[in-house]
Amino acid sequence: MPAQPTQPAPPVPPTQTSKPDPKLPPPRVSMDIAHAVEGGGKAVSLTIDDGPDPVWTPRILAILRQNGARATFCMIGPQAAAHPDLVRRVVAEGHRLCDHSVTHDTGMDHRSRAYQKEQILTAARQIERASGGVKPLYYRAPGGAFTPYSRQIAASAGMRPLGWNVDSKDFEHPGAGAILRTVKGELGNGPTLLFHDGGGDRSQTAHALKRLLPWLRGQGYAFGFPER
Repeated sequence: MPAQPTQPAPPVPPTQTSKPDPKLPPPRVSMDIAHAVEGGGKAVSLTIDDGPDPVWTPRILAILRQNGARATFCMIGPQAAAHPDLVRRVVAEGHRLCDHSVTHDTGMDHRSRAYQKEQILTAARQIERASGGVKPLYYRAPGGAFTPYSRQIAASAGMRPLGWNVDSKDFEHPGAGAILRTVKGELGNGPTLLFHDGGGDRSQTAHALKRLLPWLRGQGYAFGFPER
């Protein structure tokens, strides 16, 4: 029987600075951690973590819609599986999906490769199934606990590793005013902003976003997605 022709590996993205491990599946998108906004320009990238949540995700979606803003929702796999209606609503309203692991283990970078792979790929499947077939385009490690291995595994599944430039610290419940001041004060760090719609009471996040999004528009910012 004649040998079957081998399929060529996907080319390494031309702007990638990371060196892929040739023993692992090749990256289909850059395995560098993304911080910039797709297309550049004066824009911010809103990223919303730890949902979907049946109380806070709809409220944040409404605020985004009222302000003509798009966001990337970094979802916990089991949360997505539990609320497929919300995952599909996020997609239907023009936002993007991001894999945020199965258990939100912020010590993932100290765990085995098998554990990291399971966390990433299982959550990706849960999110895709919940969405009705829309794949997550990014992977954000819980607490930023990336490893070269986890970045390559994500990129080999078509998910760009996603970082952030501005941490709103909304998870600390400092008050809407403090969240707003933190974001305004750190905008010079870069365009990717981190908020949460899951993991607890996000009323302060919602109130801060109601004030922040019109202010950003007034300062000439557009709302974009992270680079791919």
